[in-house]
Amino acid sequence: MRIGFIGLGTMGGAVAANLLHAGHQVTVWNRSPAKAEPLVAQGAVLAADAAGALRGDLLLSMLATEHAIAEIGLDGALLAHASKDLVHVNLATVSTEFARRIAGNHAARGVGYVASPVFGRAEAAAAGKLTVVAAGDEASVAKARPVLEAIGQRLVVVGSSPEQANLFKIAGNFMLASVIEMMGEALALVRKGGIDGNLFYQVMSGSLFAAPVFQGYGALIVAEKFEPAGFSLRLGLKDVSLALTSSAELTVPMPLASLLRDRFITLMAHGGEHLDWSAIGGLAADDAGEPPWPEADPPNARSS
Repeated sequence: MRIGFIGLGTMGGAVAANLLHAGHQVTVWNRSPAKAEPLVAQGAVLAADAAGALRGDLLLSMLATEHAIAEIGLDGALLAHASKDLVHVNLATVSTEFARRIAGNHAARGVGYVASPVFGRAEAAAAGKLTVVAAGDEASVAKARPVLEAIGQRLVVVGSSPEQANLFKIAGNFMLASVIEMMGEALALVRKGGIDGNLFYQVMSGSLFAAPVFQGYGALIVAEKFEPAGFSLRLGLKDVSLALTSSAELTVPMPLASLLRDRFITLMAHGGEHLDWSAIGGLAADDAGEPPWPEADPPNARSS
């Protein structure tokens, strides 16, 4: 299949590489051209501009924010360059309001649209082990299905309205952030009481909480491995804020989401913007007078 790909960050680059390995013809474009070079070396075609990525059967995009999507015109104007019967698969996490608007803009221009955010960090993307969520009209989802199945270990179609996939992802990321905060508080408590935090983590993640989220994020918190960021604190704040926006829209009280938003903002205010979002799991230790990072490298000690 002829696939265009826009947005070659850590996640996008890994997904695009898997498509090349699966035998697809992939045309790539990125606002920072250097990020396309490894993929070109693997056989991808470099588009001269963003429009050049819209001339195949599918376009996949993985841009970090709604602003980035709008900045290149992928929410509207750029679609004028789309090939006939193109389906755009948006892998980004965006608000439900933006998802509705962009889906309408695609429909007005005769371009198929599938919202398909993914669960998994960069290592899962590289290994093809993402959980892929999708929503859109039946024909567009059917066309995208073989490609979405190639980039993950599970594809789940959650509805016919694209915003449903985004709401699914927003709710899932809220749960992940909640688990990170919970583990951080529990570890701070046992450590302050003189118990080995690693022992606590091993017992809990190997018995009552034997699940990937507890095992993976618990390991990061215990090891105090908050950088380099696999998923940045700013993106975590964005997703928790999206949960609150959706909660207001649907009149669903989410008091824990409000707490999480404040935890993210607190860490950012202390210079932790460059850290992984799992660093909010270290805030409880810091509040308890047991900093989870080396004294020589606190959150606000950025390198120049």
